[in-house]
Order: sequence, then structure tokens, then C-alpha cells
Amino acid sequence: MNISNHTVLITGGGSGIGLALAQLLTANGNRVILTGRSEARLQLAAAQLPGATTIACDVTDADSVAQLVARLHAEFPDLSMLINNAGQAFLYELLPGADAFTKAQAEMQTNYLAAIRLTESLLPLLMRQPAAAVVNVSSIAAFAPAAALATYAASKAALHAYSQALRHTLAQHGHVRVFELMPPLVNTEFSAEIGGASGIPVRQVADEFLAALAQDAYEIHVGPTADFYQLFHADPAQAFAMMNAPR
Repeated sequence: MNISNHTVLITGGGSGIGLALAQLLTANGNRVILTGRSEARLQLAAAQLPGATTIACDVTDADSVAQLVARLHAEFPDLSMLINNAGQAFLYELLPGADAFTKAQAEMQTNYLAAIRLTESLLPLLMRQPAAAVVNVSSIAAFAPAAALATYAASKAALHAYSQALRHTLAQHGHVRVFELMPPLVNTEFSAEIGGASGIPVRQVADEFLAALAQDAYEIHVGPTADFYQLFHADPAQAFAMMNAPR
């Protein structure tokens, strides 16, 4: 796929992986639209991105998404790439008193259901373009969960399944390609609570994403995710044990 001359919407674009993707896409001649809940964070991000547009939006809120979609149809009819990057994660054990249901509900709403709603809402716009893409940012945890991130992993596994089915369906109905970006632990503010300081640099995620996009590599296994993917298929129990080894 051509990596230039796209109009790109990135959810959760004010920091972390979303911002790194925005910076690299901008440097490669793309027009970037950033969304997120924090207007202040979006403005700080936009100051680093010549020509970027910011639109405050809570992707878990139906009315906020409807307003975003209406504005995109009106102001950005050439939208050709959607990157579903907004995320939510809780680190906890599945023990009495953890309130796992509430945490899982929030993770599923942000990491999975919000991506489905926004993608479906924007497909009519994306399908008008001669070439377009949906990019879902999932995780290495889609293959095997860390026990302390069980419901986060479940939400990413759901997003993985949805990405596969969406790719299969859209391949039969036009020119919208579906990519899934699957990073391991990444050193971002988002991952600080779960040991992100030992993760890979966020720029590595962006670099490997852009290279895979150019090669039409639809499932993008960033860094050690590639080796973990092979281990998971060869020995799922060992992959689970590796994911849950003491650090």
C-alpha cells in the first residue's frame, strides 16, 4: 500500500503509539487528524505535527462519535485511513473484590466495541476512496494473556478476531485493506503501570508499522511479537508460561 498522500484519523492520537504513528505518517506526506478525550493533550501533540487537525472525541460515547463522523464527512471527504488506537487497561488479579466486571466492561468498550462502532460508521467514507485502510492496534496479549492483564488481553483477543473477519469481508467488497498492529510491551505513559519502562521504544512500533504497510503485511508482529507468535502456535502452554514468568 502507498504510505503517502493519505488523510488519516488516529484515535488516542495525543500520546504514545498514536502520536508516534502520527509523527511518522506526517513526515511521509500524510495529512493527520488526531482524536482523544483530552483537548489539552491533543493541542500539545498537534504543536509537533505541521498541518495536523485535532478533534476532541470520546470513542466510547455514541453522541461524541456521531459528531466526529459528521464532521469527517463534511470536512474530510478524502479520509482514507482509520487507525483504531485508543486503549484502556487495568492491572489486577482475578480475585474477590477486584471488581473485574467493571474493569472488563471499560476495556471492552474502549479496546473493542468502540473500534467496531467507529469503523462501521466510517466504512461508507473509506469505501469511496480508490485505496483505503483500517488499522486496529491490538497486542501480543491477543495470543496469550498475562494473568494480571486478563480482561485487557480478552479485549485484544476480541479485536484480533474482529480484524480477521473484517479483512476477509472487505477483501470481497472493494479496496479497503485491514491491518492489525500487534506490539509487545511498549515504553509509553499508557503502559507505565504495567512495567512499560522495560518495553520497546515507541518509535520502533511506528517504523515497523510503516514498513509493513508498504509491503501489505496485514498482521504486523512488532519486535518480539513475531517470535512469540511462533511459540504460541508451537507450544501454547509454554507461551502462556512465558507471558506469566516473574519479572
